[in-house]
Amino acid sequence: MNITAKEIRNIAVIGHSGEGKTTLCEAMLFNGGMIDRMGKVEDGTTVMDFDELEKSKKLSVYTSVAYLIWKGVKINLLDLPGFYDFEGERHEGLSACGAAILVIGANGVLPVGAESVVDYCLRLGKPLVIFINGMDKANADYAGTVNALKEKYAGKLAPIQIPIILDGKMTGYVNSIQERAYKFSTQGPQEIPVPDDLKKYMEEMQASLMETGAENDELLLDKYFEDGKLSKEDTVHGIRRGIATGNVIPVMAGSALQNRGVINLLDEIVRYMPTANERRNSLATDILADEMINVTCEEDGPFACQVFKTVYDAYAGKMNYIKIFRGRLKTGMTVLNANTGVEERIGQLFMLKGKKAELVTELTAGDIGAVNKLTSTDTNHTLCALGTKIEFDPIRFPRPSLSLAVTTAVKGDEDKMFAGFNKMREEDYTFSIEKRADTGELVLSGQGEVHLEMLAKKLKARYGIEVKLTEPKIPYRETIRAVANAEGKHKKQSGGHGQYGHCKIRFEPSAQDFEFGDEVVGGAVPKQYIPAVEKGLRECLPKGVLAGYPVIGLKAVLYDGSYHDVDSSEMAFKMAASLAFKEGLKNAKPVLLEPVMKLKVAVDGEYLGAVMGDISKRRGRISESSTEGTVTTVVAEVPLSEITKYSTDLRGLTRGQGKFSTEFIRYEEVPPQFAEKIIAENN
Repeated sequence: MNITAKEIRNIAVIGHSGEGKTTLCEAMLFNGGMIDRMGKVEDGTTVMDFDELEKSKKLSVYTSVAYLIWKGVKINLLDLPGFYDFEGERHEGLSACGAAILVIGANGVLPVGAESVVDYCLRLGKPLVIFINGMDKANADYAGTVNALKEKYAGKLAPIQIPIILDGKMTGYVNSIQERAYKFSTQGPQEIPVPDDLKKYMEEMQASLMETGAENDELLLDKYFEDGKLSKEDTVHGIRRGIATGNVIPVMAGSALQNRGVINLLDEIVRYMPTANERRNSLATDILADEMINVTCEEDGPFACQVFKTVYDAYAGKMNYIKIFRGRLKTGMTVLNANTGVEERIGQLFMLKGKKAELVTELTAGDIGAVNKLTSTDTNHTLCALGTKIEFDPIRFPRPSLSLAVTTAVKGDEDKMFAGFNKMREEDYTFSIEKRADTGELVLSGQGEVHLEMLAKKLKARYGIEVKLTEPKIPYRETIRAVANAEGKHKKQSGGHGQYGHCKIRFEPSAQDFEFGDEVVGGAVPKQYIPAVEKGLRECLPKGVLAGYPVIGLKAVLYDGSYHDVDSSEMAFKMAASLAFKEGLKNAKPVLLEPVMKLKVAVDGEYLGAVMGDISKRRGRISESSTEGTVTTVVAEVPLSEITKYSTDLRGLTRGQGKFSTEFIRYEEVPPQFAEKIIAENN
């Protein structure tokens, strides 16, 4: 394909789960002639949701890529998961795209998750179009949805079309700038006269769009003040500039399922969305020169690309999805991996259509494609021409926010499970698997319950290893609050040499995890046996007397005892120390301790009251708060046991807007009413 960067649009299609992203992609691919018929998410027949896990869940789990040609322009579509748990996929996809389409339902409200998408795109400087979907449904509320958007993003929205509504359903649209109206038909949009009842609305919209266009270009603003109006071409130019800078968000409408308004959307993508060579500066580090450089999108420059996603295909093997930033990549080329210093030879290149990979011999600057079977290349790596060494900034992935204990259904599969999850980490940087030293459990950490569930299913599908996910153990501890003396005597006679060890130990609270002291006088316990007493006590520390949790904050002082010239041994004194440990701790007012975390929550002001109230219900103590713009950050101290599933709960409280992090601070005593229950459960 003889396509250049100015003829490429890289578009992320994004929105909350269930709003119709994948169906919209399907309609665009159908209109572009890439598929013969539109598949359905419910039937598992869409191009983009091709993975068996996605079909079973009926939602997008992975970023998928496909392309179409529309009016001589190649449009690369990246269908990004909308569910919160797959935020890492969203970061990958948006890093490769020059613009995004946000799909929302025509429900008269700002949908869950939409705010975070818009804010994220504005923060990254990604041009954005909002497509109000579901206009074929009864009671579809286009005006109410636009008003809800305007309340949140006043001054940025530019509704460039007016829906024609008949019997509560969208039957066509008016293009305000072009002053033309179209009705939907099986042959596509057909031009009709502008309905009389919409002419006044169209004129008001024209004036608004004209003003919007003028505000985004100083020359146009002068012209607008002088003439009182702008031409259609100037208005389009001004709006296009506003879209590129994030100052303007066009709004369109239609029905992806009924393929209505989709052709118009494709036309506007070509007209308004930035070309691949119009993207904002792509900064990279020139390692040889030790300086930051701007990588311009030029076909004839030295080759440079970044891997934004890695997948394992059953037939093609390891596939690296790449975005070409400069130059051309051809089959047979040898390139340098700037991150590893390893040279890689390019075997096969592909353009992607969902699960189908079409062989090509070349990819050019601005394009998106894939290369397979590279030995030392993973997500975030930069590939560049030999003789150059540049490195793009890595994609930032969210840290895991939910942890569950993971066990194998078949005993002995633990090593295979660990190896399988580590292999899957090459495809997904948003989860981790580790063995916790404090509880001995294997813990799988990710973005939420659905994410962890999908990882477990993927492990079984790919490696045949079935696992069970449960809530992880809370690493409680035990300590003492009083001083107590205890005596331990181990005496056994069974013919021949017997066993004899006798020690008296004082137990007291300590600021350290464990201290051992020796106050023995007169050789009551010979020096060669004192280390055995300490060793015996240390071996008892992992299992306390209340609920079997490790003991901390303990000082033990050996102050007296006795021995036998023949029968005493190190083993006998270890046994005596353990007997003293159990007796001493029971009499030293033992208590249960729980880990307390520093919880940091960033939330929009409208949800602040709900979040603070919820923290209080979790036995949390708010220590500070600060506000920057509309976001307030609250810092609190909360017991770990109260926030094991906080990621899920916070999403519910804040419509997906809240972010949080946790950090261990210290151990504190568990309130008696809670301690009693924990002790009962462990005895």
